[in-house]
Amino acid sequence: MSGASFATGGATASATYQKVGSIRAERRRVLIGAYIALAVFVVFFLLPPVYMLITSLKSSAEIADLSGNPWIVTRPTLQNYWELLTEGNYLLHFRNSIIVTACVVAITMVISILAAFSLSRMRFWGSGVLATGVFLTYLVPETLLFIPLFQIIGGIGMYNNLWAMVLIYPTLTVPFCTWIMIGYFSSIPKELDEAALIDGANHFQMLWKIFIPVALPGILAATIFAFTVSWAQFLYPMAFLVSSEQMVLTTGIVSDLIRGDTFVWGKIMAGALMAALPPLLVYAFLMDYYIAGLTAGATKG
Repeated sequence: MSGASFATGGATASATYQKVGSIRAERRRVLIGAYIALAVFVVFFLLPPVYMLITSLKSSAEIADLSGNPWIVTRPTLQNYWELLTEGNYLLHFRNSIIVTACVVAITMVISILAAFSLSRMRFWGSGVLATGVFLTYLVPETLLFIPLFQIIGGIGMYNNLWAMVLIYPTLTVPFCTWIMIGYFSSIPKELDEAALIDGANHFQMLWKIFIPVALPGILAATIFAFTVSWAQFLYPMAFLVSSEQMVLTTGIVSDLIRGDTFVWGKIMAGALMAALPPLLVYAFLMDYYIAGLTAGATKG
C-alpha cells in the first residue's frame, strides 16, 4: 500500500514539474516574441529622428552630394543650429509658440476644471447629456471647422494675428481635457463632498482644497495634452497666419526654410529637432501621470 502511494505521489510530482516547465517555456517564448516586437517598434519609430539628427549635422554641400551614404556624416558641423539661432526668425517663432502654448494651456485648464467639476458633482438637469456632448465635439475633425472659424476670425479682424491662435486652439483642447477631468472628479468619493459641506465649505473651496489636490494626476494629463496640441498644431497656423513675424514654429520652419523648390534640409532638420525638444522633455518627466490620467478619464465617470 505504501509502495502504491509512493508511486502515485511520484507521478503527481512529475506531472507538476512538467506542467511548471511547460509554463516557463511558454512564458519564455512569449517574452522573446514581445521583445522582438518591441525592438521592431523602437527601430521603426527611431529611424526618422535619427536620420533628422544625422542630416542636421551635415553641411549643405554634403547633403547635396548624392554619391555618399545618407546615414554617415563625414564632416559633422553645428553650422545649421548656429545659423538658426543667430539668423532669421527662428527664435521669434519659438517665442510665439511659447506664448500661444502657455496662454492656451492656462485657458484650457481653467475652463476644463470648472466645467468638469460642474458636470460631475453639481448635478443639474441635462448635465449627463451636456457632458457627452462636450466630448462629442472633440470628435469633429478640425478640417471641417477651420473654414467657419476662418470667417469668424476674419470678421473680428484677427486674421494674421498671433492671438487668434489663443482663441482657436481651446476649441481643440477644452472638450478632451474636460472629459478627462470629469472621469477623475467622478471617481472621488462623495463622502468628501458631504464632509466639506458639513464643515461649512462652499463649492469653490471644495474644488480648490479637495478635488484639485486629489485629481492632480488627471490635471497633469490634461495639461500635457493641451500643451502637445497647442505646440504641434499645424493646420490653423497655416490657414490664419501669413507674415513670418506672426508665425509659430510649425509653420515658421516651413515658410522660412522652403523657398520655392529649394529645401534647406540641414536647417529644416535642425529646426524640427529643436522644436521637438520641449514636448520630449515634458513626456520624459511626466509620462506616468499622463498614462494614469488618460486611463482614469477613460474608465470612470
